[in-house]
Amino acid sequence: MFGGDNRNYILAIALSLVILVAWQYFYAIPQMEKEKARQELIEQSQAPQTGSGTAPSPGSTAPGADVQVPGTIGTAPSQPGSAAPAETREAALAASPRVPLETPSVRGSINLKGGRIDDVVLKDYRVTVEPTSPNIVLLSPSGSADPYYVELGWVPDGTDISVPGAQTVWSAPDGAKLTPETPVTLTWDNGQGLTFKRTIAVDENYMFTVADAVENAGDASATLYPYGLVSRHGEPSTAGFFILHEGLIGVLGDEGLVEIDYDDLADDGPQTFPVTGGWLGITDKYWAAVLVPDQETPYEGRFISGVANGKPTYQADFLRDAVTIAPGSTAEATSRIFAGAKEVGLIDGYETQYGIKKFELLIDWGWFYFLTKPLFFAIDYFYRLVGNFGVAILIVTVLIKIAFFPLANKSYVSMSRMKLVQPQMMELREKYKDDKLKQQQAMMELYKKEKINPLSGCLPIVLQIPVFFALYKVLFVTIEMRHAPFFGWIQDLSAPDPTTIFNLFGVIPWDPPQFLMLGAWPLIMGITMWIQMRLNPPPPDPTQAMIFNWMPVVFTFMLASFPAGLVIYWSWNNTLSVLQQYTIMRRQGVKPDIFGNMAATFSKKKRQEIAEREAANAKAGQTKNKPAPKVEDDEDKPAPEPARKRKRKSSKPTKPAGSEAGE
Repeated sequence: MFGGDNRNYILAIALSLVILVAWQYFYAIPQMEKEKARQELIEQSQAPQTGSGTAPSPGSTAPGADVQVPGTIGTAPSQPGSAAPAETREAALAASPRVPLETPSVRGSINLKGGRIDDVVLKDYRVTVEPTSPNIVLLSPSGSADPYYVELGWVPDGTDISVPGAQTVWSAPDGAKLTPETPVTLTWDNGQGLTFKRTIAVDENYMFTVADAVENAGDASATLYPYGLVSRHGEPSTAGFFILHEGLIGVLGDEGLVEIDYDDLADDGPQTFPVTGGWLGITDKYWAAVLVPDQETPYEGRFISGVANGKPTYQADFLRDAVTIAPGSTAEATSRIFAGAKEVGLIDGYETQYGIKKFELLIDWGWFYFLTKPLFFAIDYFYRLVGNFGVAILIVTVLIKIAFFPLANKSYVSMSRMKLVQPQMMELREKYKDDKLKQQQAMMELYKKEKINPLSGCLPIVLQIPVFFALYKVLFVTIEMRHAPFFGWIQDLSAPDPTTIFNLFGVIPWDPPQFLMLGAWPLIMGITMWIQMRLNPPPPDPTQAMIFNWMPVVFTFMLASFPAGLVIYWSWNNTLSVLQQYTIMRRQGVKPDIFGNMAATFSKKKRQEIAEREAANAKAGQTKNKPAPKVEDDEDKPAPEPARKRKRKSSKPTKPAGSEAGE
């Protein structure tokens, strides 16, 4: 009785289960616990402590002098000093004069000591879903727990020219404040005839534009190299595992997208790329700090790592070609800095507005880019209509079912036809039970005659897998889904269902261990999956029946740690699949006994009744559903006259299609 439809269905689910088990074991639980610990740490301490390195004196020839790395122009940077007493972030900010920064999206300050952008707090994003949770701190100054800053400047060509460095204190107009409406110009005179001016502008979001100018009032020419860097001290806790890149990143000429993990950079050493256009920086799951050099000017991009005060350091920098400033002239180098949240519309808009090559790849869309990004846009479109990402996912699920309807319909029709010819299949198995080759040949002839695809049962599951992974990617990497609520207890579609049946969904004051976090939506998903599998009778083989029965249970526990939005999608998709398959089976003459099949799951007697009924149907099929003649090659030939007469005299004629017309 256990036909190809059930077998293929179980095979497809089993293959999916292997993938999910591996994903769960190597990624879901460990990364979820790591992310939870990281958020708790951030929430508890927004004023971290650390040692502070000794910065080089003004005129240092090395960009990013806080980082112990090889020099850029052949001159060695000053070495970091011994660790200083720990300072809070607030203390580190107060240790130097600053220009306030305020936009609708960020707040912070520009450090006049070094002219760095090292204090950026994202106003629209918090550590947790709680409205009182601290805002996300993106950039922090040297001297805080995890220094992370952007620096621009000039490197001399080896001559004794003083240039502004990490200890240089720039001058700013009294009462200066950086806003989208009011750029700020910083100045510094090196006392050798060169005046350095740095004009910093910012838009309403996260893009800074920095124009570095040098005025030469001296008697001799000066040759300088413009540079920019993003430096991060300490290796952050990353949230991704295979599915997401966090670390150093850039689009660099012929290399295209370059993604380097923190560990790989430390192991492999510096990597350089001579390019024109593109960008480079450091990315987290939802945030990034990125340098965007002038897109028409050649430069050398570089990723390096080092050690400062016992902490690993990571740096992405660029060095442009030399600029010679003649006496009485001015030279200028303009770059852009992105420091903020990786919002899809914003990133795409910057790519178009400033002509930044493949800036959209700052968001890790993954291998299924062609499916993941359109899926996001579809969900985002309906979100703007209905105001709820969860509802938008339900709507998009319906549209996906409609798009795949021709294939799914063909699959379910084929499965239904296979159900109708089960008696004939059982007869062939019995007839050729000692000759497997003839059995397979006869089965293939039957499939061909009845227009049945024996692999059709796999198709509905196979169709779901790419969409499943693409939706998982959307929920995991897009900041729009972060902390997006659904209804009721689901306040973050990108996080697992926070409830669990093991404390009666919060009634019992107990926090179960992670492996017992089995929420309401995973249970709903398991139930819908179980109902879908009950459209077919349970297989008579005990092993197959056990797999058939336990598969929804296993999937329920597996998906409990997946984002709630993904579990909601799967539950809704299962429900639609049940309705679709039930309707098609009825139209094909198959009457699925869902309630009887459900009862058979728990009742041995019921399973025996179903097996006896199927056996009776098979026996009846031996007389009512005779298979086609063995030799189909001769079916177009007219039968001998005696045979035709014998057919007419038969008490139970079997009239081939079109026989009347032939006669």
